[in-house]
Amino acid sequence: MQIRKLTHDDLPRVSALCLDAFMLAVAPSLSAQGVETFARVAAVQAFSDRMEGDNLMLVCVADGAIAGLIELKEGRHVAMLFIAPGWQRRGIGMRLMSAALEQARGEAVTVRASLSSVTAYESYGFSLAGDVGEFAGLVYQPMEKRLPATKSAN
Repeated sequence: MQIRKLTHDDLPRVSALCLDAFMLAVAPSLSAQGVETFARVAAVQAFSDRMEGDNLMLVCVADGAIAGLIELKEGRHVAMLFIAPGWQRRGIGMRLMSAALEQARGEAVTVRASLSSVTAYESYGFSLAGDVGEFAGLVYQPMEKRLPATKSAN
């Protein structure tokens, strides 16, 4: 398994991976509006646009295929973390999270976790940080992970 930066050539596969994983694990609990919102965020052009900003996007390549993606926005917010359905529960999320956290800036990293992913984020060291919220049909649990003091000096 290899962790590397997302490239423009990866965009169609990453978009499809995120949509597949989302439709399987998250979409059944959301309204049509939430599914539409996510589809816009996971579109190839939306990923391409975000690549131009202060977003670290890493993929995990396993057996020649992209098995997962993490997006760290502005060095302090996990905007996306998706593992291909056939690759889940094999440590890919932990590897991606560890690689992203090495690049984190500030005292804490936050995430708006889908309700089905709260347990996974807890296993990465995140804790609840507020009440369940909703934005454009997406229901989420705010969470955060405090970074070691030596990390926040960056």
